[in-house]
Amino acid sequence: MTKAIEDLREAVLAADEEAALEATRALLEAGTDPRAILEDGLARAMTELGQRWNRGEAFLPEVVAAADIFKLCNELVEPALLARGGRRTGHLFVIGTVEGDLHDLGKNIVKVMLQTAGFEVLDLGKDVPAARFVQAVADRRPRLLGLSALLTTTMLEQRTVIEALRAAGLRDTVRVMVGGAPVTAEWAAEIGADAYAPSAPAAVETALRLVGQGAGGVADG
Repeated sequence: MTKAIEDLREAVLAADEEAALEATRALLEAGTDPRAILEDGLARAMTELGQRWNRGEAFLPEVVAAADIFKLCNELVEPALLARGGRRTGHLFVIGTVEGDLHDLGKNIVKVMLQTAGFEVLDLGKDVPAARFVQAVADRRPRLLGLSALLTTTMLEQRTVIEALRAAGLRDTVRVMVGGAPVTAEWAAEIGADAYAPSAPAAVETALRLVGQGAGGVADG
């Protein structure tokens, strides 16, 4: 990680909007790979902040402020990233945090990175009941469905959604990815998910792999 990207990461963690935007502009003007800015600077900062939140070392005002800064900086990075990559996958990815879980920081990072990778993303938000996921799959026929859970108590809802898809006769129409702090590749296999991703960059890589291959088993990102 370069010093400039490290400065960006620290600015986001400090919720210093002016410094973060200045660092982002400077990196773009210097010709830094926009994907590195997003992944190594912005996304890594938000991932670290999420870990601090889980450990009780960060508080809601810090998280909200940093999330807002992430969005503002990403608005600068996204055009450059799309201009460099210029790709659209042509695939719809429906994503949401499962019922009972109000955490959406990680899900929001994944959403942004999927969009910059060329996916159309339908974000159902947080605390989403299984029936709403099923309805979205029935109505929109996405290629991929992402289920986020940040609590051990709510990760059980990932299984509920998959079972509801199966009961509705829709399970074979969509690839299901699961993620979140307590989620593991073993859990994904146990509940019949198609893939597990331990991080936002891994989620994008896994999603791209899933839309480019036939039916497969569980991937660990």
